[in-house]
Amino acid sequence: MLATSTQAEQRTILHNISWETFEALLRETGSGRGSRFAYEDGTLEIMTPLFGHENPKCNFGNFIIALAEELEIEVRSAGSTTLKQEVLRKGIEPDHCYYIQNELAVRGRETLDFETDPPPDLAIEIDITSSSVNKFSIYSALKVPEIWRYNGNTVKFYELVKNKYVECDFSVAFTIVSASDMNIFIERSKTTPEIALLKSFRAWVRQKIT
Repeated sequence: MLATSTQAEQRTILHNISWETFEALLRETGSGRGSRFAYEDGTLEIMTPLFGHENPKCNFGNFIIALAEELEIEVRSAGSTTLKQEVLRKGIEPDHCYYIQNELAVRGRETLDFETDPPPDLAIEIDITSSSVNKFSIYSALKVPEIWRYNGNTVKFYELVKNKYVECDFSVAFTIVSASDMNIFIERSKTTPEIALLKSFRAWVRQKIT
């Protein structure tokens, strides 16, 4: 077992964990736990988020809902839903994830089976410290089309192209938004009150679409 921590995240790495043990841990810890799991081929990372992790996560969530509302796009928020497939021996819990292009496919659903149902269209990953598992490998195997990743300093957008993530300037789901735009607002979030920040973000979106 290896444990690392910062003011933003605490990570514990376990090796030689069977799929059955991973599934048992998911059941026993339940959906109410604060930590998030990432599993790949026997390696399990347990990440416990702290304030430096959760605050930018919440800001991303606010921005995405504001974007969807201003653009009149329906979304289905899936939070940190466990995305997993036993046949792939991979599973992950995003900081946030959303159905956008596939919102209608999951509208009204109470449960999802990622062996047959589509994955979320967009995943948000806050990785202030380096993860010990290859999250992009997990996400690509699960065919998540788009990832926004924030490392504490920079936001980058990635699109899944031929089973590999390619950095892109503009979001696939929200085509008016660039990574540089999002960097400006995430940087402002460090010093600007949240309601004032959200108001300014909405005003910016409205200006972009008029």
